[in-house]
Amino acid sequence: MESTGFTGVFTDGTRLYTENMVPGTRVYGERLLFHQGREFREWNHHRSKLAAYLKLGGKTFPLERGSHVLYLGAANGTTASHISDIVTEGVVYCVELSPRSFRDLVLISDSRGNMVPLLADASRPSGYDFAVERVDVVYQDIAQRSQASIFLRNMVTFRSPSGYLVLKSRSEDVSRSPASMFEEVRRELGRGNLRVQDMLPLDPLEKDHAMFAVGWR
Repeated sequence: MESTGFTGVFTDGTRLYTENMVPGTRVYGERLLFHQGREFREWNHHRSKLAAYLKLGGKTFPLERGSHVLYLGAANGTTASHISDIVTEGVVYCVELSPRSFRDLVLISDSRGNMVPLLADASRPSGYDFAVERVDVVYQDIAQRSQASIFLRNMVTFRSPSGYLVLKSRSEDVSRSPASMFEEVRRELGRGNLRVQDMLPLDPLEKDHAMFAVGWR
């Protein structure tokens, strides 16, 4: 087991891992690996778009041990739990709109002292800004229209210096090619004064998806 060079992310040469914050506990049936007295959870790149981004050669990774992260669209908590493993001295604010997914998210958060579940709509940050401090990273993975504008709104509201936008092109316009949609979103982020530091399509791991890693100009 060795470091990937990214804070809190490890590899056995093939798979990605994070060190388990709650030893002996699986979140989604992932493989556990013991190495030199420490327990690691496999970060399955078929189940997490951030892991897919790293697996496919993504180069931008702003997460640190003390990072405060706003996760928009946390769903059942799969990726959020790995971020929780990484930001051991920080916090992950997990926004989720679906009551069914939120119930799972709450159960996972109960055993992790740095995950804060929030049942709210990511398009309306005024609905949860009372519970969220200024953050270091915004991570957005939602399946609805206007993904870039929702992302920009949250970046501004919480004064985050960096962020990840998972773009689901088919959620924007099924009649357009993913490549044209990716380019349009790049331009929209630029008009919002964000600089795209890295843009990586997630095919074949996630069809018609791309990861945008951004910071302010």
